[in-house]
Amino acid sequence: MKLALIHDHLTQEGGAEKVLKVFHDIYPKAPTYTLFYDKKKMSKVFEGKDIRTSFLQNWPGALKHYQWFLPFMPTATESYDLMDYDVVISSSSAMSKGVITRSNTLHFCYCHTPTRYLWSDTHRYIDELKYNRLIKRFIPPVLTKLRAWDQLAAQRVDFFIANSKNVADRIQKYYRRDSIIIHPPVATNQFKISDKIENYYLTGGRLVAYKRFDIAIQAFNRLGIPLKIFGSGPELNNLKRLAKSNIEFLDRVSQDELAKLYSRATAFVHPQIEDFGITAVESMAAGRPVIAYAAGGACETVVDKKTGKFFDEQTWEALADAIVRFKPEDFKPEEVKNYAQQFSEERFKKEITNLVEAEWEKLKSTQIKCGI
Repeated sequence: MKLALIHDHLTQEGGAEKVLKVFHDIYPKAPTYTLFYDKKKMSKVFEGKDIRTSFLQNWPGALKHYQWFLPFMPTATESYDLMDYDVVISSSSAMSKGVITRSNTLHFCYCHTPTRYLWSDTHRYIDELKYNRLIKRFIPPVLTKLRAWDQLAAQRVDFFIANSKNVADRIQKYYRRDSIIIHPPVATNQFKISDKIENYYLTGGRLVAYKRFDIAIQAFNRLGIPLKIFGSGPELNNLKRLAKSNIEFLDRVSQDELAKLYSRATAFVHPQIEDFGITAVESMAAGRPVIAYAAGGACETVVDKKTGKFFDEQTWEALADAIVRFKPEDFKPEEVKNYAQQFSEERFKKEITNLVEAEWEKLKSTQIKCGI
């Protein structure tokens, strides 16, 4: 079985890239096709891997401003020559599901979400673009064309795998496709319970607008309680301007340092609507509870009053109220950690391998019967 991996773009580190890393562990000989690969922004995880980029990689300004090339991304995705592969696995939150394969190639799409800026978040996406009004007027027609392509591209997939029920529902709504739910892998074994809990709360990840770190900052500004924020992204400077002195920005941290931060925090703050939410599970794997907005993937990963506490409105006031009422002594670290084990990398590897091999065997059986 000759297999290839497809990924949207390797220009930032987030949950999708953690999933791709585990796909590499499962299929170490598989090449990865991607639109762009920015080695400077990516960790050493992908060094030495067979990464094959699209023709857009060498266009002037492509790595610095890859969003400018959005209208060309469908053509670039369709340009990958995958005719030699029996199985293709696309890791997709945007274009990669639109690859063209042989008629007898199995295409599994591990869908992190239907493309946000085309479907669920399209109006917010346009509002948050840092362009002048004249340029913004040309963007909706481009998105309309891309939306039609995206819907068509979804029909090229043989099997959709959703990372959560939340995403499975969106796949059904926007693509009219059923999906199998396999939660993403979390390196739960890398996190340990600490005997020392310090006086700070923790949040972080990719610092982008939809993750609503702004309401966490507003809440902690008002409360005056220490908050540590890890990660980087386009919203970093805006968030720094908003924050008072009790809020510390750590930028990108090593995995060892992150594990220590999780294990010693009073709790992890999760103010966003996530497709799944790997950081919340990482906190629980370190035995620390999560204060989460009760929507999206958090409803599938956090158990209210057992592994964390929910707040019902995505406002700084509701979050601040939840923090004031939060009692860390109500949570047992061992119980929180044990719950998180169900999202382990080993479980993910087993579920993916079983699915791919079962469907490949079915296909081979059909081909033999037909004399192929």
